[in-house]
Amino acid sequence: FGPSNSATTATVHYSLMLLPDEPMMPRLKDSRIGYFTTDFVEYGRPENRAVERRFISRFRLEKKDPNAALSEPKEPITFYLAREVPEKWRAALKKGIEDWQPAFEQAGFKNAIICKNAPTFEEDPNWDPEDLRYSVIRWAPSPIANAMGPSIQDPRTGETISAHIIFWNDIIRLVEDWYFAQASAIDPKARKMPMDQDILEELVRYVSAHEVGHTLGLEHNMKGSAWYTVAQLRDPAFTSANGVSASIMDYSRFNYVAQPGDGVTRTIGMVGPYDKFAIEYGYKPIPGAKSADAEKPALDTLLAKQVGDPRLRFGNYRYFMDPTTQSEDIGSDAVEATGLGYKNLDLIATKYLLQSGSKFGEDYDKLREMRGQLLNQRITETFHVLSLIGGVVETDYHAGRGGDVFKPVPAAKQRAAAKFLLSEGLAKPKGIFDPQVMNKISPQGAITGATVMNSYILSGLLDPDSAGRVVENEAVNGKSNTYTLSEIVADVNAAVWAELGTATPTTDVYRRSLQRSYLDVMDQRVNSSWMNNQELKVLSKDALRQVAKKIDAAMPKTTDRMTSLHLAECRADIEKIIKGTYSKEAAGGGGFFMMGITAKDLLEGTAKHDCGLHEKQVPEGLRRILRNMIGPDQLKRLVDAERARG
Repeated sequence: FGPSNSATTATVHYSLMLLPDEPMMPRLKDSRIGYFTTDFVEYGRPENRAVERRFISRFRLEKKDPNAALSEPKEPITFYLAREVPEKWRAALKKGIEDWQPAFEQAGFKNAIICKNAPTFEEDPNWDPEDLRYSVIRWAPSPIANAMGPSIQDPRTGETISAHIIFWNDIIRLVEDWYFAQASAIDPKARKMPMDQDILEELVRYVSAHEVGHTLGLEHNMKGSAWYTVAQLRDPAFTSANGVSASIMDYSRFNYVAQPGDGVTRTIGMVGPYDKFAIEYGYKPIPGAKSADAEKPALDTLLAKQVGDPRLRFGNYRYFMDPTTQSEDIGSDAVEATGLGYKNLDLIATKYLLQSGSKFGEDYDKLREMRGQLLNQRITETFHVLSLIGGVVETDYHAGRGGDVFKPVPAAKQRAAAKFLLSEGLAKPKGIFDPQVMNKISPQGAITGATVMNSYILSGLLDPDSAGRVVENEAVNGKSNTYTLSEIVADVNAAVWAELGTATPTTDVYRRSLQRSYLDVMDQRVNSSWMNNQELKVLSKDALRQVAKKIDAAMPKTTDRMTSLHLAECRADIEKIIKGTYSKEAAGGGGFFMMGITAKDLLEGTAKHDCGLHEKQVPEGLRRILRNMIGPDQLKRLVDAERARG
């Protein structure tokens, strides 16, 4: 026996402090606004049942002049930049903190949040960033590419006692890669690697503001990016004034929709109308209210503004099938936004990737990394369109405040999404598989990458969970108001096997890969033990029989040898699938690793109250599609293999 090779030594800091003698008056959480909470169960309520009470997390702010509409606080929220924070990022971090001042002005406070440098050792030898009395931004010497903003609350009231925002060193690499993939089509500054200090400072400022929002109590608001139209996102004046989203607490990042020639210069998110509204809800004093319950009528009146102004609405992880609460998206029209995003990705991949990702005398590791980021971006944008199929928009209306809570995505919008996916989504990407790049980073991978994307789209279109919602919609709202499951399956069939209807059927390597992926997906829909949607199963089997008939009619007309061999193999495989003897693994069984996703990620999903800059794990909607794409048995084998590798 001996010491473990993985043993580590850690220094643990403990900081104890007395809670305030006079507890702050708490404020109740409302599901229509996104705040972290301190929760407990209260008994003996008038409702004659146990009631969960949720107090929002917030700093204590009290006006110097309670009668003034705008007053400085008795004690401002103060953040310190720890001594180890690099000098070159201090100004940007400070700006990100103080970007919240206008939000507090809307709540009635002037200069409510400020930033200071930590005292030097000579100025105060006893000052310690781990001291619970201080809220601090730390800079950690670690290759982790993330940032997060945790905080500590008084368990009696939800009052935030202290916050410690952590920036890990490689956050710069992360935002640099993101900005290149999303903005280099329109911003020349994004094409230089490493990027210049001025643009990196703007990116750090954005991250700082996002993390500070968490410490102020705010959850992620994935609905924030759903309201600006594509036309607005392409408008220089609008984006300069409003950024890319109604909330910096969204994962909306940068403007990947604006096109070269639009003249857009503001590509980065900013504190928006939702953020200001949320701070108003959490921090604005309510005169005369002596208890949390006494505040409820005034807060309900405030939240009623959401009915007429969708920019003020909140939504995050509760309903993964809601296309207006997607991660990493911008724009109110996912089809149009993704189409423009594809155009930019093709331009970046063919015109800027090689020059930005390679340097004379160095290897192509950076090029490989950046090309992977473009592939991930395309997959992410594709999912935004997939979320429309079987999608249900949730608007958290309360009784007397608005209409229906759940509304299926209109059938016409779902048909447009499917048409886009089956034409643009399944088309061979012009740029991501550009030979001038591929031949420098890998001897293979183009077909594997295409197979993964094809399987991903087909699995999403024919996803059992989405299919279940489509069937539910037809049952509740009628066939005439539904993009029916029968239509979806028929449209997929027509697109994947379009060659069979031509005078001389011919398939290339890419199309053959697509058709094999289709068979793998259909085998799962027909034969997998976990397949629980009987209507999709029946339609899938019928679709295979239709394809078999078309192959029989097409084979005598083809003059291409590979096409003939391929169709013969597909015809035989269809018979095996129908009989239940098709034994191939799911398409892309391990290909999702190309997206930086592990099998463990797929099993664990996403933490609902993450306070970081990005989800290290996988959003629920995407996770479900990928799990259905791979299948539980294959997924278990992949998890076991990951564990064996350590």
